[in-house]
Amino acid sequence: MMQEARIQTSFILETKDLSVIYGDGNQGVKHVSIGFQERNVTAIIGPSGCGKSTLLRALNRMNELIPGTHTLGEVWYNDKNIYDASIDPVLIRRHIGMVFQKPNPFPKSVYQNIAWAAKVHGYSGSMDELVESSLRKAVLWDEVKDKLKKSAFALSGGQQQRLCIARAIALQPDVILMDEPTSALDPIAASYIEDLISELRNDYTIIIVTHNMQQAGRISDNTAFMLMGDLIEVGPTKKLFIAPEDERTERYLTGRFG
Repeated sequence: MMQEARIQTSFILETKDLSVIYGDGNQGVKHVSIGFQERNVTAIIGPSGCGKSTLLRALNRMNELIPGTHTLGEVWYNDKNIYDASIDPVLIRRHIGMVFQKPNPFPKSVYQNIAWAAKVHGYSGSMDELVESSLRKAVLWDEVKDKLKKSAFALSGGQQQRLCIARAIALQPDVILMDEPTSALDPIAASYIEDLISELRNDYTIIIVTHNMQQAGRISDNTAFMLMGDLIEVGPTKKLFIAPEDERTERYLTGRFG
């Protein structure tokens, strides 16, 4: 999978020989080179502890928030290596947003969850319009338009997760990273998130870590399979699921390990 030179493609985000090492010496990601196509959904699958979430967090420098973690290699976004010393990680996280496994709304009103985040990042336009637009894109406006002043914690779990997605959208990112965004939700709420992802792919590049292979099959254009920190195989989802090239991928997809 490793590439000797950066490939000029439609990739909006691309890693080159990326490794992540934790303070105890454990290598969570090993020499991964992968490109993510613009306005596509890429699912990252693999057994627990294989490096999926570590790879995801490396794409916007979130691993730096874990003490003792070291990242080697490159991540290219807009023709710049985001790990260059001159790059502000806060700015990177604005353009490459993150949605976590469990909904994590701010202890503020529904309105302020979006407005506060946008204001912190320098937004100076009409806040009312931004809040409404972001909530509409997250397919949440009709459910909360009369609850904007209420605490975000008053919303259901699924609504809170969509609020977190709306908060990420408000920062006008190019890429949205999602770390198992439906694993803490009931099936109905999870289906809302899956439908939302299918809509958002028209405007954003989405990279989702999921332990649910059926979900990956439903919502992704491309799938990457990881095992013990290595990127084993990546390709169009239908092809990878039907005719994987690597025996380890086939064994995982058929439930023979993992």
